[in-house]
Amino acid sequence: MGDRGTSNRSEVTDFILVGFRVRPELYILLFLLFLLVYAMILLGNVGMVAVILTDPRLNTPMYFFLGNLSFIDLFYSSVIAPKAMINFWSESKSISFAGCVTQLFLFALFIVAEGFLLAAMAYDRFIAICNPLLYSVQMSTRLCIQLVAGSYFCGCFSSILLTSVTFTLSFCASRAIDHFYCDYRPLQRISCSDLYFHKIVSFFLCSIIILPTIIVILVSYMYIVSTVLKIRSTEGRKKAFSTCSSHLGVVSVLYGAIIFMYFIPDRFPELSKVASLCYTLVTPMLNPLIYSLRNKDVKEALRKILGKKIFLFNSILTVI
Repeated sequence: MGDRGTSNRSEVTDFILVGFRVRPELYILLFLLFLLVYAMILLGNVGMVAVILTDPRLNTPMYFFLGNLSFIDLFYSSVIAPKAMINFWSESKSISFAGCVTQLFLFALFIVAEGFLLAAMAYDRFIAICNPLLYSVQMSTRLCIQLVAGSYFCGCFSSILLTSVTFTLSFCASRAIDHFYCDYRPLQRISCSDLYFHKIVSFFLCSIIILPTIIVILVSYMYIVSTVLKIRSTEGRKKAFSTCSSHLGVVSVLYGAIIFMYFIPDRFPELSKVASLCYTLVTPMLNPLIYSLRNKDVKEALRKILGKKIFLFNSILTVI
């Protein structure tokens, strides 16, 4: 039995990404929607990284974390969206075995890194609001680099473990993955292997990634809210809540969708696809909008850059 499972697994050279079960004429609408959202992701996150790198006033821990958040959002959405858009026009909707492994590995790496980075950002806001006089000392450049590097390391380690465990499964039942990208739960559905060990490992990984980061975020914001409520100035309270509410909004959307996807029993594939959209496309699109439109420093930096571009353009026209 074990030999037959191994043989069947070795015959799998590609998978079929079923995607969304809608009428074929709606694929054009879905393609245009994905294209619009992905274009906004590219524009917003590349723009955010460019603004942070070019404006010296944004050389602070908060913007260092924001720059890395934009980098992560840009890359993990790029792992998913282009292939999904291609499949809207493709008859076969296939993805190679190596392509599926790569997609799962990169997506897991970046999504886990984002979770730890959001926890680091919550800790940064906690120090900035609760201990402002010690902020520059406690949030040193060295600590910021360590927190970001640690986020990527945790992402890489988790991704290696999850990908290795997932692709030791025997895929002899079907090649059709009922999802729009390669994820471990849809892959488990088409496996004919005993899933007990794999489910234990995946649940353990989700628990050690999601629970600690949520605890750090919740505890940080409990202290932040407590401190903000003690601020006598209405303007001061408003500024503090404005800075933190955007972060909490992003965290709520991201973690709400992830908990629905990975902790609730896998009985509703179509709802799982919709939940996946929240963290593969919606959150990467919203992050730069939230952090730029609600952030005075970023808006001023954007005005400065756009002002230089307009001045340069007018100068060229004058010369011509």
